[in-house]
Amino acid sequence: MSEHPRSAPNQSGVSLDLRDKKALVTGSTQGIGHAIARGLASAGAQVVVNGRSADRVDAAVKQIRADVPGADVRGAAADVTTAEGADAVRDAVPDLDILVNNLGIFGAKPVLEIDDDEWRRYFDVNVLSGVRLTRTFLPGMIERGWGRVMFISSDSSVVTPVEMVHYGMTKTALLAVSRGFAKAAAGTGVTVNSVIAGPTHTGGVEDFVAELVGDDLPWDEAQARFMREHRPQSLLERLIEPEEIAHMVTYLASDLASATTGGAVRVDGGYVDSILP
Repeated sequence: MSEHPRSAPNQSGVSLDLRDKKALVTGSTQGIGHAIARGLASAGAQVVVNGRSADRVDAAVKQIRADVPGADVRGAAADVTTAEGADAVRDAVPDLDILVNNLGIFGAKPVLEIDDDEWRRYFDVNVLSGVRLTRTFLPGMIERGWGRVMFISSDSSVVTPVEMVHYGMTKTALLAVSRGFAKAAAGTGVTVNSVIAGPTHTGGVEDFVAELVGDDLPWDEAQARFMREHRPQSLLERLIEPEEIAHMVTYLASDLASATTGGAVRVDGGYVDSILP
């Protein structure tokens, strides 16, 4: 039998121990979601990786097992943007302690060119998928007296980007959704929060950067130009790495964050130019 992975200590020696907790991370075959799944597994959680493609889910599970020896991780391939997909995940994982609604899409398009179908698609994927899963799993968490629900939002929820208003709209909606579900879980031992992620270095963002600054520049130069011209508010003056988002999510999933609920917690590199969101 393989050993449990050790819980992840920070530099102060505090352990984020999620052993005996079962977590689902949607959209976790790559990018931020994959980093979150790996972070939760490193803290000892039983992690369910989700994506639409069984091949990509299997590959992500294999990678986490390689990165985190002894990790208890498995896959649930399903399209959670549909009711049928959400039902399939519920059947595969009937009891859940930690739900991370990470699934999302983004892309640049002038707001006057976004038609009704595109508005609906962004809302269905970025908002309704998380609402549906939270509605599915939150009652069980409340009944058991412990649970964690997180919605991965964005700096775009507060600073609406002119090149993707439809994306920003959905991320703003997540702040309201998470606050509302937190009120529904008040006093139960279950916390619900949103995480405001700043501009983050993922494969999709590399493609997005190339769209905006051109694909003929070396990556370091392209990133610097993107931050300078399109995200000048950032105090980091660089893209955030997915693992940096995962650190915050792992903390919020732990008992150490028991008094943090109904919040919009920022991991934005100082991008949002306000004291509160």
